[in-house]
Amino acid sequence: MAKFVPPDSATASAAALVQWAKESGIVELDLRFVDIRGIPQHVSRPLALLDADDFAEGFGFDGSSIKGFQSINVSDMLLIPDLSTTIVDPFFKTPTIAIKCDVIDPTSREPYANDPRGFAKRAEAYLKSTGIGDVAYFGPEAEFFIFSNVAYDSGPNRAFYEVDSPEAFWNSGSANPAINHVNRVKEGYFPLPPFDKLQDLRAEMVDVMMNCGIPIEVHHHEVASAGQAEIDMKFDSLLKMADKLIDYKYITKNVAALHGLIVTFMPKPVFADNGSGMHVHQSIWKDGKPLFGGDKYAGLSQIALWYIGGILKHAKALLAITNPTTNSYRRLVPGYEAPVNLVYSARNRSAAIRIPMYSNNPKAKRIETRFPDPLTNPYLAFPALLLAGLDGIENQIDPGDPFEVDLYEGGHDTPTTPPSLADALRELEKDHDFLLKGNVFTKEYLEMYVGLKQREEADMVAMRPHPYEFHLYFGN
Repeated sequence: MAKFVPPDSATASAAALVQWAKESGIVELDLRFVDIRGIPQHVSRPLALLDADDFAEGFGFDGSSIKGFQSINVSDMLLIPDLSTTIVDPFFKTPTIAIKCDVIDPTSREPYANDPRGFAKRAEAYLKSTGIGDVAYFGPEAEFFIFSNVAYDSGPNRAFYEVDSPEAFWNSGSANPAINHVNRVKEGYFPLPPFDKLQDLRAEMVDVMMNCGIPIEVHHHEVASAGQAEIDMKFDSLLKMADKLIDYKYITKNVAALHGLIVTFMPKPVFADNGSGMHVHQSIWKDGKPLFGGDKYAGLSQIALWYIGGILKHAKALLAITNPTTNSYRRLVPGYEAPVNLVYSARNRSAAIRIPMYSNNPKAKRIETRFPDPLTNPYLAFPALLLAGLDGIENQIDPGDPFEVDLYEGGHDTPTTPPSLADALRELEKDHDFLLKGNVFTKEYLEMYVGLKQREEADMVAMRPHPYEFHLYFGN
């Protein structure tokens, strides 16, 4: 059993969990959920005052104080713990069990429509209702940077940011033994120490993840020189993988903090080096059998090709959800292994969708969508990708011919990703009907999402002078 995961008998019921927790010396209960951005929120309660009935009744909180939730006149909401997600928090000094929660309306006792975790649940239910499959597997490869120092500020008359890493290319030639043997730009994949200074830190992150019930397949340094890392989880069903990705981010940040380091999932924190993506592997199964293996291109089935067709058709709108920040589009530029070309290919990492060719086993056949980045909210991104793929299957959308050439070289006439968040939001406004199927998303939610992103992010960045503009124009 994983060190921080209670036995199955303890999560069989609220009464069993409370009894196990008190007998195990657990002092507090931490209730967790995420906001529209995928940022975890939490509230803690002393366990001594709780019993099983409290879990069924739910725990109240102020929904108006959460980004993307309720207005102040209807602010009361309830958290209902999902006992299957229980872990003992590995970082809290006070022994605490942490449980992910679903949000419900206290009056109707119905699931809250804007609860991000609810999107994942409705997407899984919609898949089953189509009869196409009964489980969708997801495997995200979330990349991130580990910095030794971060500083930033933005005001009416000044703006700056500064990041540092002891293995970054700009520290080359340093006499400090702690920062010599630095990686050259775009050469972080993947040399041995002393160039890779993060091996032990990643291994510690992996150890905590596995003890929290998150199976890990591999970890390594990534291409960017300045402390870029990747830890890959074993695939799981849509909701469970979204839950795990939230814990993945929480664990990496907290392990780094214990060592005086800072983790960021910003896609492009360093100019002139590679950014962080989150390639998402996907497949659909039915009755225990894989549906993506077949005798078509790259060993895929016709269903898999139609699934690709759906994602490519809706890719520009999808990016507003899978690449949800202004910084996301600093990564999506040619020349940095960023998949800006909306085409598909076997093995070819320059295409937006790749078919991994490591195995011919039908169980291993999957597609890899390469444009998402790790700042996305997985409870929104995974359902959106699934709905786009299902739309492709239901409407038999032809993905066109594959591209086998190196698209990074340029000169190829292909559709490309939107150049900015504002452009992606406009694409979502035009193309969103596929997201409304099964009431997974609602038109009201998407309108709120687009308005919030445009008003608080796209417009705010667009209105501010960029520091490099002073280099270009100040003396003119």
